[in-house]
Amino acid sequence: MINKSEDDLEALRKKRLLELQQQMTKEQQQINVQQQVESQKQALLRRILTTDARQRLTNLKMVKKAFAEQLEMQLIQLAQQGKMALPISDKQLKEILIRLQSRRRDIKIRRVG
Repeated sequence: MINKSEDDLEALRKKRLLELQQQMTKEQQQINVQQQVESQKQALLRRILTTDARQRLTNLKMVKKAFAEQLEMQLIQLAQQGKMALPISDKQLKEILIRLQSRRRDIKIRRVG
């Protein structure tokens, strides 16, 4: 009877270990895919932006990561659609950022009373 319990316990351990290994493999594959996507995105940005413009975007990414990532995707899409002259200079990127910033609405809360 004790042998059967030990065998069952060992079988459960092996099953759990296999599940963990499969989960780790899946997570590693996801990380690899994310790294490939990021490296492809960076390669495209190197073609799209001048060195100074890339540096500005990198600085922006440190402060406003989500905004900078959205901007990267928009720049890539515009370039792929041929809607922008390439490469985009730092001056052009500044103009784009100014236009985007002017579109944003500032929310003001006013007290009545």
